[in-house]
Amino acid sequence: MSHYDIAIIGLGPAGSTLARLLSPKFRVAALDKKIFGAESSGFRKPCGGLISGDAQKALASFDMTLPKDVLVDPQIFAVKTIDLKNKLIRHYQRFYINLDRHKFDLWLESIIPPAVEIHAGAVCVSIQKTSGGFRVTYIENGERRTLTTKYIIGADGANSIVRRTFYPQKKIRNYLSIQQWFPETHPNPFYSCIFDPENTDCCSWSISKDQQFIFGGAFPVQGARARFERQKKKLERIGFRFGKPLKTEACLVLRPSSFRDFCCGESGVFLIGEAAGFISPSSLEGISSAIYSARDLATVLNSGRGSLNRRYFAKTRHIRVKLFLKILKCPFMYQPFLRKLVMKSGICAIKINSLEN
Repeated sequence: MSHYDIAIIGLGPAGSTLARLLSPKFRVAALDKKIFGAESSGFRKPCGGLISGDAQKALASFDMTLPKDVLVDPQIFAVKTIDLKNKLIRHYQRFYINLDRHKFDLWLESIIPPAVEIHAGAVCVSIQKTSGGFRVTYIENGERRTLTTKYIIGADGANSIVRRTFYPQKKIRNYLSIQQWFPETHPNPFYSCIFDPENTDCCSWSISKDQQFIFGGAFPVQGARARFERQKKKLERIGFRFGKPLKTEACLVLRPSSFRDFCCGESGVFLIGEAAGFISPSSLEGISSAIYSARDLATVLNSGRGSLNRRYFAKTRHIRVKLFLKILKCPFMYQPFLRKLVMKSGICAIKINSLEN
């Protein structure tokens, strides 16, 4: 059995950033479901694959540039916002980068220093507290294996086994995110954000990507698939083209609703990214908070001073405050009457000019 200073569960944007920034003085193991270098096998994060302005700023803070092969066509500069209840459509300027999310995750993993021991295609099945730290049991290449570690890092997203093991009482509001891919048949590619309170109190989205069309949404877990299909039928009536899906993806997504929902960990357990509840309740964007929380934890662990858990909690205050402000913003997006007032006002909306005579 191998012993490590730090074990990271999950190598999405949060886990990969932490692994990259940790001091080489640590012996680090990272377990990840993805198979490195494999684009057609292993775990793939169901995600629309847009990098928001906040996430772009987070990457820029490390002077990072995206490689060309993670980008996809088209790059679109406005979001078509559709309010099905109030029968309103507005276009708003947004500076998203359209990319292949799986390739993006693999790229982040590829720049982790070789000193970090990566276990690809590995699934963590249990974590136990021991006198000297933690015992982690995982499945890799069909074999059951075990490692021990002084610190355990949960970077494993909404359904984090680390959070479920040590903080089962942290029941953050959650949804089932369902996403389907179709051949692109719309005459003009577009992004959209859809509000449909009849089927969900969260949002849905569509994205054109490399001759394919993605439609997805976050729905209450109970009856999620039926809600998804009902919403597709409503959108078909206003011009959406679906056809036969090429594939269907689904995953759990969190949506914090108060300060109490954020969980940073204690006693040698640390949570970063969505595992900590660090995801926007208004847009469900989580890459920026994943990167910033990983940076903050790396700074704390590398220093080795004081109470590490307490210092990490204090250092991530800026993330919690920012996300709480987004909680306050939610009524203006999700309460139908307030949303109607905002959209009908035309504030910040773009007038789409037609070339037809």
